[in-house]
Amino acid sequence: MAAGQQWVLVEMVQAFYEAPAYHLILEGILILWIVRLLFFSKTYKPHETYKLTEKEKEDLIEEWQPEPLVPPVSKDHPSLNYDVVTGPPSHKIIINGKECTNFASFNFLGLLDSDRVKDKALASLKKYGVGTCGPRGFYGTFDVHLELESRLAKFMRTEEAIIYSYGFATIASAIPAYSKRGDIIFVDEAACFSIQKGLQASRSFIKYFKHNDMEDLERLLKEQELEDQKNPRKARVTRKFIVVEGLYINTADVCPLPELVRLKYKYKVRIFLEESMSFGVLGEHGKGVTEHFGVNIDDIDLISANMENAVASIGGFCCGRSFVIDHQRLSGQGYCFSASLPPMLAAAAIEALSIMEEDPEIFSVLKRRCSQVHQALQGIPGLKLVGVPFSPALHLQLERSSGCRSSDLQLLRSIVDHCLDRHVALTVARYLEKEERFVPPPSIRVVVTVEQTDEDIQKAVSCIREAASIFLR
Repeated sequence: MAAGQQWVLVEMVQAFYEAPAYHLILEGILILWIVRLLFFSKTYKPHETYKLTEKEKEDLIEEWQPEPLVPPVSKDHPSLNYDVVTGPPSHKIIINGKECTNFASFNFLGLLDSDRVKDKALASLKKYGVGTCGPRGFYGTFDVHLELESRLAKFMRTEEAIIYSYGFATIASAIPAYSKRGDIIFVDEAACFSIQKGLQASRSFIKYFKHNDMEDLERLLKEQELEDQKNPRKARVTRKFIVVEGLYINTADVCPLPELVRLKYKYKVRIFLEESMSFGVLGEHGKGVTEHFGVNIDDIDLISANMENAVASIGGFCCGRSFVIDHQRLSGQGYCFSASLPPMLAAAAIEALSIMEEDPEIFSVLKRRCSQVHQALQGIPGLKLVGVPFSPALHLQLERSSGCRSSDLQLLRSIVDHCLDRHVALTVARYLEKEERFVPPPSIRVVVTVEQTDEDIQKAVSCIREAASIFLR
């Protein structure tokens, strides 16, 4: 036993002599560090604290003021002072008891006034009741939901469609259903607020490119391609998406879809297209920006739109290939956890689709009206028109800002109020300024519908010109 221990000691000494110098230095440093910790480190001794008397405690409690739960808001804030509507927000709308011509509601095709749509909704109300009281997976799937999904897929010429009960939640649910932490999303900086909420929920890495600037987008894609070459293993498991709007609600211009498709195939990314403003508006048959540009709809990985504008109902939908859409039935938060769309609204949307299919001329009428309004709004002193001629929701911005956003908003609100007094309903575009990634400039939004007549347009433009001459001297 003693001989064995002696032999082990000899081996240790021999190993010590044969060890490289850096190894010995490292071990020496570790030994010194352990000695320091054991014998020279100072033990923590809490400082003696002064004990407060009961009176001092009471005085401190009385002096303490908690921070407000929310920041103070003035009672004159526009969001706290509503213009109250009585009756349907159709071509003629009653605001604060005054009948006005409607240039504010997104009733692009005038289907809110359709007797056919109303009759179908009323019949459905009598058959199914008002609501559903359950998500789609928990006895919230009605036959009209399946029919609407089938009709939407057929109308858009895609394999499948899925409907949501809330338009805002549609794209906000679809994005995080596919893009997760570690994935990369390239998004236009003018993207609407619902897209921004979807990006936030996805927890993906977001790269913004300048609005409709394909050179800036390609620069970002090239930079990412170089990063992927450095780490191909990570690149293989990282999904990459481009998210854009077909017709931007904040800028009233159209995305350059053919160029986006070219970049998609060149850099191997997926495209998500939000078409709430272009569905039922652009294209010969109202199919949206893909039909407008003649792009094959199969080149787009996912199309999303709400049914609250042209279709004049509530909710939204996504359409695309079956395996893409089916994934949302398991992962789309707004689909899985919200009560399903009320059957009467689904029935109304089905009838609206039927009207759109039977009367494609309605899209040509809307396009002519948009061009007419766009031409009429040109050259108003003090105001700058923003948007393409075929957009049904245009923006009027101040040519010269005062430098203060609240002052600019007040000026625009004065113009809107002036028009309202003369029975023309307009609206100031509003944004959650503290939440928006890029806050658009203040503007008056002018909405075009097929129901507006030449006299309506002439009167509205005259009121805006008159107000501008008064308030923007």
